[in-house]
Amino acid sequence: MPDPRHNSRRLLDGPDRAPARAMMKGAGFTDEDLRKPQIGVAHCWIGTMPCNANHRDLAQKVMAGIRASGGTPVEINTIAINDAIPTGTEGMRASLISREVIADSVELVARGHLLDGLVTISGCDKTIPAMTMVLGRLNIPGVMLYGGSIMFGRCNRRTGEFGRRNLTIQDVFEAVGAYNAGHIDAEEFKDVEDHACPGAGACGGQFTANTMAGAYEMLGMSPLNWNGIPAVDTHKADAAEACGALVMDLLNRDVRPRDIVTRQSFENAICGVMATGGSTNAVLHLLATAKEYDVRLTIDDFDAISRKTPVIADLKPWGTYTAPEMFEAGGMAVVGKRLKQAGLLHGAAMTVTGKTIGEAIDAIAEPDGQQVIRSLDQAIKPEGGIAILRGNIAPGGCVIKLSGQKRNNHTGPARVFEKGEDAFDAVKAGAIKPGDVVVIRNAGPKGAPGMPEMLHVTAALQGAGLGASVVLITDGRFSGATHGFMIGHVVPEAAEGGPIAALHDGDMISIDVAKRLLDVDLNADELRSRLAGWVSPTTDARRGVFAKYAKMVSSASEGATTS
Repeated sequence: MPDPRHNSRRLLDGPDRAPARAMMKGAGFTDEDLRKPQIGVAHCWIGTMPCNANHRDLAQKVMAGIRASGGTPVEINTIAINDAIPTGTEGMRASLISREVIADSVELVARGHLLDGLVTISGCDKTIPAMTMVLGRLNIPGVMLYGGSIMFGRCNRRTGEFGRRNLTIQDVFEAVGAYNAGHIDAEEFKDVEDHACPGAGACGGQFTANTMAGAYEMLGMSPLNWNGIPAVDTHKADAAEACGALVMDLLNRDVRPRDIVTRQSFENAICGVMATGGSTNAVLHLLATAKEYDVRLTIDDFDAISRKTPVIADLKPWGTYTAPEMFEAGGMAVVGKRLKQAGLLHGAAMTVTGKTIGEAIDAIAEPDGQQVIRSLDQAIKPEGGIAILRGNIAPGGCVIKLSGQKRNNHTGPARVFEKGEDAFDAVKAGAIKPGDVVVIRNAGPKGAPGMPEMLHVTAALQGAGLGASVVLITDGRFSGATHGFMIGHVVPEAAEGGPIAALHDGDMISIDVAKRLLDVDLNADELRSRLAGWVSPTTDARRGVFAKYAKMVSSASEGATTS
């Protein structure tokens, strides 16, 4: 029979372990508590953002479920960095780095305290992959629960460009561009700012948080549709308590994350991302997650799945509906029904509940009359929302977001910037013209370091009315709230002497989505000549976490990981 205390016996049993028990008693644990399996409950509560504001409350519910099922919960708190708050500043470099720190910190506690099982609670963008990555790395019985989406907001004034919308943080960024371009007045601008984020929960479109929350349901590490419950919905607490019981069931059956997650699980997750027009960050995060579960995955797998997966969910940032509306429409279970119908789903892949993903999908009914998730014959696009391009600018690959995008080709002159802030200033000053190809470099994992996202620039382009006519290319990354003809994750990055470092203002750049090409009109000799004079840019990341990350991090095409 499996031993539910397979780790904690070594920490807490016998006369020699009296000092450990004494310390635990000082923290409030009893002898009875210490004779039971020790289950970590790791969350990311932090007082800087709404995304994780409900984590302490959810943790209490998870712990109640663990106690009721015969375990002893051990609460763990770790850090989080919000993406939307530092965007457009040097603080944005910290976000992706935090994914590694979060996973590492939870791993350290779990290994240091010999935990028997683990429930992880995630919220803002990087916490979700981090809290799933660590489960695969530790490979002890575990479950991941997403804290849920924020509800959409509404302006007081229900007229004008923004007053008619259900608001998300995306609208605030786009309102900045609209205000700077003179398209809205100061009163409407303030109305959007004051009402876009009405309470607890992560950003409310199919941005990175909700993209990854749905992907990990399809992966099998979160119960289907539990992540989709909005943060302020009373059923979220019920799901949290049920996670406490679920982890004890997994522990008693000795079912571990790598027993559940396979290559087919990852293909299901990628299908879910493509069908919902999800964030380009899913490429980074699923590559990083696959590494922790010992599953081989490459960027080309994303492109192959995208080519056969239609976009069927009409979601912001490029579509109509918000994440809470997606949940009301049946969530990822309804997306799964469509994928199963199309023959794209591996229905026999297992989940943490002990059911296959196919069984879980079949058990959830589709609400009558929902309009968020289309039928297959009314797909929004015939292929998925993300593609992988290569060419003489990105021989190691790059990512383009196609959701809601009608263009397949573009040729235009480069406008080269060494950092996103300078590009934003150019947009604000009206210096970017229709047809331009904005290039932002030295923003990769090593170069920034930290691979900042470019939402302030992409949203400014949208707000200025340039979203349909301008292309942006970067070795950095994008927010899930980005939409338009945007290409990121260029490999090799500029900081490693990649071809993007050789580009000059006025170079003609061409994108051909059908051929999956990204090229500059320069021959190989000219590129080599320019790169021969390239000098690595100086950086202020000489010590501390940024310096460590820059030394250890892999390329974006490998998930930008440090493990």
